[in-house]
Formats: sequence, structure tokens, C-alpha cells
Amino acid sequence: MKTFKILSAFILSIIFGLIAISSVSAEVYNRVVAIVNNNVITLHDLNIKILKITGVPPDDLKKQDMKKYIEASRQVLNIMIDEKLAGDKIKELGIKVLPNEVDSAIERIKKNNNLTDEELNINLKKQGFTHESYRDKIKGDLERNQLISFEVKSKIIIEEKEIKEYYEVHKDDFTRKEKVRLAAIILTRKNPSKQADAIPLRQEAEEIITRLQKGEDFSKLANEFSQNPGTENNGDLGFFISTQLDPEILNAIKGLSEGGISEPIIRPSAIRIIKVLEKQEGKVKPLTEVRDAINETLFREKINNQYDSWIKNLRETAYTKILL
Repeated sequence: MKTFKILSAFILSIIFGLIAISSVSAEVYNRVVAIVNNNVITLHDLNIKILKITGVPPDDLKKQDMKKYIEASRQVLNIMIDEKLAGDKIKELGIKVLPNEVDSAIERIKKNNNLTDEELNINLKKQGFTHESYRDKIKGDLERNQLISFEVKSKIIIEEKEIKEYYEVHKDDFTRKEKVRLAAIILTRKNPSKQADAIPLRQEAEEIITRLQKGEDFSKLANEFSQNPGTENNGDLGFFISTQLDPEILNAIKGLSEGGISEPIIRPSAIRIIKVLEKQEGKVKPLTEVRDAINETLFREKINNQYDSWIKNLRETAYTKILL
């Protein structure tokens, strides 16, 4: 307790010193905005963090909307307080990250993002990082990961009952929707306002249907007759979720099996003849297929909840004072 009082007195002397220096100018450039145990967070530190998180200079935020600047400042300050508390805990537990671990983490980042050393450095420069400050950030991230593993992850257990309950409640998320792969022959009217153009177009559609019934190849006729840019690939339009299809098309292919061809769908601007190339029935994925994904989701949820609870407990046992 005596040591804490001495440290607190030391911190307060820093605060008053900063305030005294700041008062020389009309505008306060830097001051202490929070005390966390034996650490101080200054306005300068806060503004740097705001810039890193939002990508907008604090002075610009102030000019745009002072209320939003104050709100952002408080949110970012809380993040910084949590980081300071986590940092103290890292020191207390003696968590260490070696230089070769930082090297390996950076190599993984480069590999996952297909970055060369030069490309990484360019990206870091854009984000305001030097090579050393980026290494410090990675080191801090690795330390916090170890801390979370020690304090939070190691205490998380996902029971089979939870996985099954989640599966039942979120079964729609694991349902593969019914899909159809369609091809089309599209005959386009050059001038939809002229009724006379519709007659030869219908005759052409009937001629195509007759040729299809005689066994001619759909893709060949699509390449020969279609004028629509989306049907140049043998008329293949790709897959569609059945329920999202145009109701008129959905009704035209209703009851058709794979290989089935619709009657002409007549519209003012075009006539469409649709072929069902493939059907994928909607079905629910079995639990065995999605168990790992559910486990990961539940694990993340528990980590977030327990980390928030853990940080809250740290705050309750730590000395924190916000001066913003």
C-alpha cells in the first residue's frame, strides 16, 4: 500500500507538471487523460490511437462533429485502458515473446496475404508503421494471445449438448437451398413498340421448339439464335436459387426434370426458351458435417463473453481514473 501511494504521488506530480507546461499556451496540446495503475495515458497518445483506429486525424473529427469526436475519444480511451490492464497482467505472469516468434508471425502474414517484403513495407508505410513499430505491434498481439489463452481459452469447454442445441436452433443456417442451373435461348425484339415485330419472333420461337423436339442440340441453337450478351456461353446462365428466380420463369420450369425445356416465355421485349441443365435439391447438412463450424462459433462467443468479463474484473481490482 505504501509503495502504491508513493507511485500515485509520482504519477500526480507528472500530471501537474504536464498541466503546468500546457498552460503556457492558449490551447492544451497534451495532458493526462487517464491513469491506469502506475501508467498514464496522455491526450497525445489518445489522438495517435484515434488516428490508427479511425483513419481520420482527431482535429478533422473535431471540425466535422465535436460530439462524435468526444464519443470516439471515450471509446478509444476505454480500449487503451483495457490494453494497459492487459499489459500489466502480461508482466505479472511473465509472458515473453521471442524475436523469432515475431519473425514467424510476420512471415505467416506475408504468406497469407501473398506479400513480398517490399509490398509489406509499402503497406506498413501507408498505415503509418515503421518496421520496428510494426514488430512491436506484432509482439504485443502475440503477448495478448498468450494472455487470453492462459486466462480465458484454457477455461472454455464446449459440451456436445451445446453443439446439438445450437444446431437445432440454427438449422436454417445449415440448409442448402434448392438451386437450378439454367440455359436459355433469348430472342430479342429490336423495337418492342412495334407489334408487327412480335409475329415473326414468335414464329422463330416455334421453329426452334420444333427443332429441339426433333433432337437438335440446345447449346448449338442458343449460339445460333440468341442475341442476349449473357447467353454467349452455349446459353448457359449458371446456377440460381429457385426461390429467387423470376416468378414467370419459376412457373415455366416447374415440374421439369434435368434436360427439360420450357414453353416459350413471351415478354414485350423478348422471348425466352429455358432449359434445366441441373437441379440441386435443398437439404439440411447433417450435424457431423457442421460440428466443427458450430464448435468454432460457440468457442468465439465464449471467448468474447469471458474476455469481457475478465477485463471487467481486472478493472474492478485495478486503479483507474479517467480525466477526459
